Amino acid sequence: MPIQFDVDPAVAQLAASTAEFVREVVIPAERECGGSVHDAPEDLRRTLQKAAREAGVFAPHVPTRWGGHGLDLRGQAVVFEAAGYSLLGPLALNCAAPDEGNMHLLEKLATEEQQQKYLRPLAAGDTRSCFAMTEPAPGAGADPRSLRTTATRVPGGWRIDGHKWFITGADGAGFAIVMARTSGSPGDPGGATMFLVDAGNPGMRIVRNIETLDESLFAGHSEIVFEECVVGEEQLLGVVDHGFEGAQIRLGPARMTHCMRWLGAARRAQDVALERAGSRMAFGSALGDLGMVQQMLADSEIDIEASRALILRTAWELDTGSAAASQLTSVSKTFVAEAVNRVVDRAVQICGALGISTADAPLARLYREVRPFRIYDGPSETHRFAIARRAVRPYRQPRNGAVDS
Repeated sequence: MPIQFDVDPAVAQLAASTAEFVREVVIPAERECGGSVHDAPEDLRRTLQKAAREAGVFAPHVPTRWGGHGLDLRGQAVVFEAAGYSLLGPLALNCAAPDEGNMHLLEKLATEEQQQKYLRPLAAGDTRSCFAMTEPAPGAGADPRSLRTTATRVPGGWRIDGHKWFITGADGAGFAIVMARTSGSPGDPGGATMFLVDAGNPGMRIVRNIETLDESLFAGHSEIVFEECVVGEEQLLGVVDHGFEGAQIRLGPARMTHCMRWLGAARRAQDVALERAGSRMAFGSALGDLGMVQQMLADSEIDIEASRALILRTAWELDTGSAAASQLTSVSKTFVAEAVNRVVDRAVQICGALGISTADAPLARLYREVRPFRIYDGPSETHRFAIARRAVRPYRQPRNGAVDS
């Protein structure tokens, strides 16, 4: 089957409308708050999302049944990049992490009753959510098999006990999707199950909100303790002991949507650098006429174009259900995360003192935001391990008369 990169005219128009909305509405709001929304009021989110609805760009990823535009991943790639041009663009369109990934998971895995209770208000922007999997060491992090939070059967449901941290958007969320171990021991490859836990459950307690380098993910990142957190049987999401498999429904596409959004931030940084290179005079010429600056500008254009091509290729593989999608998802996540960092870093260098100013240009806050991307959704080192392991698998030789698996 030939790979199709053509952009549907309706998607192209939606992307153009999104770009205009971000320039006219969202970037002024970003400037006003300095891009920091860890402690921002709900009114900011609701105001931006109301404006996005009125502009016709709200929820591009959400199926039409739930009030969105129903774009596939290839369509999302174009629109999410336009949204990511501002740190608050994805929030305004209701396609920011973690809600965007949770919507996809609920649409694919939840029962009809669960979709009505959790997906409908989430897709409409009436509530927020979080995905609680990461734990403090020695618990689940880059290796989810280290999962230590447990869920034990009790009359009528389950009791969850454990400790989570770096749970994005937990403060003020209407519900959490919680990963807990229902069988096996930490280190075992299976035995995890996902549960829907409503806000207000007395067994779920936010210990603190963690101060972090990045500040643009709404409500920040929280540390949570689950103590005798009892949920009903109807709050089980997916199949018992198959939570890791179910989470892959979310994690693969979510890695790509992260890439799409951050590529928009890289494009913005490059635009700032290009404007500076064309207007700033030094050593008798414009910066853009100096060879070393030209090399940085060219390398950033290459990184942006290569990232966009990888994103579109991987989105096509995911849309078509290709067996190559897992490998390409890891390749894309690793390359784009590092390319985005390179582009923003070069832009800061080209702009000099202006680049590190927090008041006069957006580069300092973009720099702060993109660095954690090399860690979120799997650090680059973990993805490289997975990429190499998959690549070498067909070439492994039998050992001791048995085929190495």
